[in-house]
Amino acid sequence: MSDANNKSSLAVPVAIVISALIIAGALYFSLGKKAAQAPSANNAPAKVVKVPGVQKNDHILGSPNAKVVIVEYSDTECPFCKAHHETLNKVIEKYGKSGKVAWVYRALPLEQLHPKAPKEAQAGECVAKLGGEGAFWKFINKIYKETPSNNKLDLAKLPEFAKFAGVNVTEFNKCLDSDYGKDIIKKHLDDAIKATGGRIGTPHNVLLVGDKQIPVAGYLPFENMDKLLNQLFKQAK
Repeated sequence: MSDANNKSSLAVPVAIVISALIIAGALYFSLGKKAAQAPSANNAPAKVVKVPGVQKNDHILGSPNAKVVIVEYSDTECPFCKAHHETLNKVIEKYGKSGKVAWVYRALPLEQLHPKAPKEAQAGECVAKLGGEGAFWKFINKIYKETPSNNKLDLAKLPEFAKFAGVNVTEFNKCLDSDYGKDIIKKHLDDAIKATGGRIGTPHNVLLVGDKQIPVAGYLPFENMDKLLNQLFKQAK
C-alpha cells in the first residue's frame, strides 16, 4: 500500500472515532479574537502547526518510541484535567510496560482561570529538578488526587506534597521562591497557542503516531480512550 493510502486509511477512521468519542469537557480560554480567528494570507488554508515531539526534558511515562505517545497539556486546577489524569494513569498501567503507549505531561496553567495553577506547575518542575522523574510523577499524582480543583488547593500543602515525593523541603522552598521552571512552562504555553490558534483548552492532548499528530481536545473516560487507542493500533499496522 502506498504512503498516501496509508495516511488516508489512518486519518479517516481516526477522525470518525475522535468525533464519536469526545463526549466530555475541557476548560477553554481564548487569547482574543485576533489570535483565535486570524485569516491566512490570500484566504489560503491556515498552516497546521504541530506541537514539539518528545523532548529530552519532558516528563514521560513509558518509552519515547511507543506506538502512540500521548502529549498532554494540563492545568492542575482544571476539574476535567483531574479526571483525565486518572484516565491516563489507567492507560499507562495497561499499555505502558508493553511499549504501546507513552504519556508526556506538559504543564499548561491557565492563570486567568486558575491563579494558583502557575505556582503548582512551577512546584512540579522544582520537584523534578531536585528528585528526578520518579519524584515528579509522585508529586503530580498527589496534586491531582488532593486538589478540589477550580483554584481551591491550599498552596501551603505544596511543601508537604514535595516531602511525600521524597524531596528535601528546604531546597524545594528555595526553588519555589525562585523563577525556576517558569521558562519551561512559558514554552508549553507558547507551543499550545501556536497549535490551537490562541484558543487554549485543558486538557489538550496530541497523539503522536509515527510522523502524524492527532489532536484530541478535552477529557475522555478510560473506556473511550481505550477504544480510540485500539483503533489507532489497528490502523497503524
